[in-house]
Amino acid sequence: MTQPTGEQFELETTTSSGQIRATVTAVAAGLRTLSINGIDLVPPYGEDQPPPMAAGIVLVPWPNRIRDGRWSHDGVDHQLAITEPARSNAIHGLLRHTEYQPIARDRDSVTLAARIYPQLGYPFLLGTAVHYELVADGLRVTHFVENLGGEAAPVAIGTHPYLKIGGVPTSELTLRLDAASHIEVDERLLPTGEVPVEGTEWDFREGRRIGDLRLDDAFGELASDDGQVLHSLTAPDGRSVSVWADDEFGYVQVYTSHDFPGEDGEIAVAIEPMTAPAEAFNSGRGLRWLGPGEEWQLSWGIRFEGFSAD
Repeated sequence: MTQPTGEQFELETTTSSGQIRATVTAVAAGLRTLSINGIDLVPPYGEDQPPPMAAGIVLVPWPNRIRDGRWSHDGVDHQLAITEPARSNAIHGLLRHTEYQPIARDRDSVTLAARIYPQLGYPFLLGTAVHYELVADGLRVTHFVENLGGEAAPVAIGTHPYLKIGGVPTSELTLRLDAASHIEVDERLLPTGEVPVEGTEWDFREGRRIGDLRLDDAFGELASDDGQVLHSLTAPDGRSVSVWADDEFGYVQVYTSHDFPGEDGEIAVAIEPMTAPAEAFNSGRGLRWLGPGEEWQLSWGIRFEGFSAD
């Protein structure tokens, strides 16, 4: 039987902290499960379900939203398909329903590839690949994009992981974001400005208990330590799960859901690394223009701390 997310790639490895397992899906190169010693680090969903609320999927050649699906460059207007009809936006790129093909496979890793062909609103040809690898402290994900066409192409990359610490109510976790600015939006969740978080409700740099927070917000001015940015959820007992990313991921979106399937009323928290914010095709912020034959490689991952094999 073919599953809604296509072939399921089961990964596993043993580390000093115990057994790490993950499931990656062919459709959208998505992360469906991740656990350490049976403790979920992402909210899992069934293999007979499509990804709920974009859980774990890859967002390319843009993350987030483009107003009315319209953008212009060098005097040429482009019209993308409207994939968020309620807000009349084009959202989350062009591969969220595409079946990637495996090009390398091992017990603890898999590499999946898919092409973006010229289409409505995006007349460019890209080769893309995603490499998932289990490592000693979690999961490392590397993205590869190559411009296979004859003219420069606009590209931004994002991903949509939800995080949790199995057995701990998400409301009791502390959310920390190393971000100094908050992107203000209108009723369609499109940017209207960017303000410092200092002294506002958007300052998560010292950590805040999730409680009943409701967020669908982007942040910028991310602090980098040795070329990486880091955002985390921490339990009262000190265990933590974090999203780290190369500093090319200059933005992060945080989304909370109170009705994620299978979470029995628990809040689900997505911490989404992005190389560009919403409307990047129009604003140019964080947007990368790849020349013909040019390649782009960058990484992010999920890291756990405080878990032991005992």
